[in-house]
Amino acid sequence: MAAAATQELPERIIKTELSQYARRRDTTGPYADNLDIDVLIVGAGFSGIYLLYEMRKQGYNTVLYDAGTGYGGTWRWNCYPGARVDSPVPIYQLAIPEVYNTFSFTTNYPDWRELQAYFDHCDKVCNLSKDTAFETVVTSAEFDQQAGKWTAKTADGRTCKTRFLIVAAGFAAKRYVPDYKSIEKFKGVVHHSSFWPPEDVDVKGKKVAVIGTGASGVQIAQEWGPQVEHMTVFQRTPNLALPMGKRPMSKEEQDGLRPYYPEMLNLRERCFAGFTYDFSEHDTFDHTPEEREAFFEALWKQAGFALWLGGYKDYLFDMKANREAYNFWAKKQRQRIKNPAKRDLLCPLEPPHAFGVKRPCLEQNYYEVLDQDNVDIVDISEKGGNQIVEFTENGIKTADSKVHEADVVALATGFDITTGGMTSMGLKSINGTYLKDEWKSSANTYLGTTISGYPNMFHIYGPHGPTLLSNGPSAVEIQGRWIRDAINKINKEGLKSINATPEATKAWKQRINDLSNATLLPTTRSTYMGGSVPGKAFEQVNYAGGVDKYRSEIREVLKDWRGFKTEPIQSAA
Repeated sequence: MAAAATQELPERIIKTELSQYARRRDTTGPYADNLDIDVLIVGAGFSGIYLLYEMRKQGYNTVLYDAGTGYGGTWRWNCYPGARVDSPVPIYQLAIPEVYNTFSFTTNYPDWRELQAYFDHCDKVCNLSKDTAFETVVTSAEFDQQAGKWTAKTADGRTCKTRFLIVAAGFAAKRYVPDYKSIEKFKGVVHHSSFWPPEDVDVKGKKVAVIGTGASGVQIAQEWGPQVEHMTVFQRTPNLALPMGKRPMSKEEQDGLRPYYPEMLNLRERCFAGFTYDFSEHDTFDHTPEEREAFFEALWKQAGFALWLGGYKDYLFDMKANREAYNFWAKKQRQRIKNPAKRDLLCPLEPPHAFGVKRPCLEQNYYEVLDQDNVDIVDISEKGGNQIVEFTENGIKTADSKVHEADVVALATGFDITTGGMTSMGLKSINGTYLKDEWKSSANTYLGTTISGYPNMFHIYGPHGPTLLSNGPSAVEIQGRWIRDAINKINKEGLKSINATPEATKAWKQRINDLSNATLLPTTRSTYMGGSVPGKAFEQVNYAGGVDKYRSEIREVLKDWRGFKTEPIQSAA
């Protein structure tokens, strides 16, 4: 068995593209070849499910394609140890009454298993499967201007024609695996966090390594630490993690809240980040040191993202104010770590970057686990000068020539964030160019929902929307309703197509940059600023003005198609 697993390893490492997982399950219904439909949606996470639900209500012949084996998007792929959401129930769900009134979670922060059960319940209640083709990967799509239709092709050779193409691939659809030297020599087991085998990997009593301390790295480390012989965590940047505040939620508690769900789900769209709380009306130095301490303590007791998204309204704009928030965070978390060297690595007195300009992970016992004697932390930052050099047969070699032995390695190295899902689909513009080439230097959209040169194509929860600066379902529903209403308006007005203009695109890009540049977000490389994939542009890829402002801004455009070139159907004659 060990030899067979080793032989499979290079193939496991090479498999980083979704197209390598394509398989045709059937030849009928949504799996049929030569489909000719109204709407094709690509991606079956929150975005795809919501749009399929909405498009069918409007009477459109709609099909949903997804590369996975079931609903859930990132939650179908992210089944690594400890994978758990960081937005709480009840706001982390779709505002579909027939679903939320008939499903109960067991905790305020569900794990991937429970979220998969939620998505399966969405399918059962809304009968989504009849219009969905799984293990289906779009590899090319091109718009026929004369016919006013997109032609999409799949990895297994099918073709689908559609009036409207909606890309619901999300922000984390393309994995990033660094090009580690001699990784093929490693004789142990290695997986990327988002391609983790659902059957899991037994690590009890073994030596393990976790590369990366983003959300998945934090969650894997705190899950593995208590059960392994030894764990090595390779850290480039400390995660300024916050206590999750996870607790059980009974069905009775949720039943008592359900009458208020409509208002709660509406409220999340009126708060900056799509939660049900917002920043303070005060600036940091409006308060005395004692008042600040009391305010921070109240946020800390609230747990979750309260310190991040409910703090003083100036702390993401002013570095001096930001330092007050960081100092409080460091004081609280350093108290939990006994080992002085680890304390300084995990919670340095000098901030590695401004607090909150990277999305914090929500942790449960991360600092206690990494403080254990059976855990080593290796600083692989440029400043530390001890980067990973190569893999060996038995582990990972760092610049100091030390080999860190491991039986199992978790690559928690993240994604080609925000744009990667769209640029890997073979999307071709009416100008003969490909999106993957157009966006090599920089992403360009109009409204975070459309792209110039791609008529009648919409995207959701991707670049230039609130996306990573928001609770997912909040942003999804704002954009989903806009896409629904845009398609209805196109049909009502007898238009063949709409196409965002280059001028509007340029102005929207400036809007994105202006909102971001007013903050501290551009002071460090992060998922907000293009991610860590080598060669990617250092640029803001999210709308940083808040979901409430974003909603009103994009709705205004629907009144008169401002920024779009429209083409009537009769012009084809």
